[in-house]
Amino acid sequence: MYSGLAGRDLLSIGDLSRDDIDAVLDCAAEQKRTGSAPRPLEGKSVGMIFQRPSNRTRVSFEVAIHQLGGHPIPLFSQEIQLGERESVADIARILDRYLDGIVARVYNQTDLEGMAANAAAPVINAMTDAEHPCQVLADLLTVREHARPGAIVTYLGDGNNVCNSWILAAAIMGFELRLVIPEGYEPRPAVLKRAAALGGMEPRRWPVNTALEDSDIIYTDVWTSMGQEQERERRRRDFTELQVNSDLLKLAPPRARVMHCLPAHRGEEITDEVIDGPRSIVFDQAENRLHVQKALLTLIYAPLVG
Repeated sequence: MYSGLAGRDLLSIGDLSRDDIDAVLDCAAEQKRTGSAPRPLEGKSVGMIFQRPSNRTRVSFEVAIHQLGGHPIPLFSQEIQLGERESVADIARILDRYLDGIVARVYNQTDLEGMAANAAAPVINAMTDAEHPCQVLADLLTVREHARPGAIVTYLGDGNNVCNSWILAAAIMGFELRLVIPEGYEPRPAVLKRAAALGGMEPRRWPVNTALEDSDIIYTDVWTSMGQEQERERRRRDFTELQVNSDLLKLAPPRARVMHCLPAHRGEEITDEVIDGPRSIVFDQAENRLHVQKALLTLIYAPLVG
């Protein structure tokens, strides 16, 4: 059992080495193939903090914790009132007395980091404004399953938290990531700086037709994320040429597959005919959230058992 993740936090995908990511993907693939997993969370309780609405993240983590023998405890925004009813530090200190780990889907990366600084137990980023590392780990497993080694990934859309995690993952793993992002929606400069420090080739912005002509993966996300609703009409105008539809797929080779981290705004960033079509691997991608999160928890907790 790989021990490099034992007892560790996961706040950013940039916290992981190539060996760490390979270990998570190998473990996930094996557990998915065999349908079996250890039970390192037997007798343990894991809190799941949700400031943001959740479907895939909550269900996949809750099922993963249960299947590994643990007791998941969902904590919702109105109950915990992070940073309002109590400080982030106080909440982390108290939960750390009760729990064996914290999975947090919160608005601010700084709040997540504050929890990790004040809790001895592992803290896992289930999404923040800055990153979505568990999503991109599941995406990497999906790419491994459906694309050739050295696959070229083209990301179309907003330079958001998912994009940030893709940029860091590409730097760590050494694959080519092409960004098709309208002016004014670029990823944070700090992310690009960190990617360069990780030794990766800085991803550059491409025109859509050139980016897609030899791509293996076409990846998109919503144009308007939670909290940006007032920008929706402007974003729809700025992103309209990047809709993943049948005409756009003609720019890519037949081997190219389409991914979306969901939820999808059908008819906006992606059309029904594509997301439900033969080149879509979107729902395999969604399923892999469960397998990757089980693997991550296994590698964090199993080496601590016994």
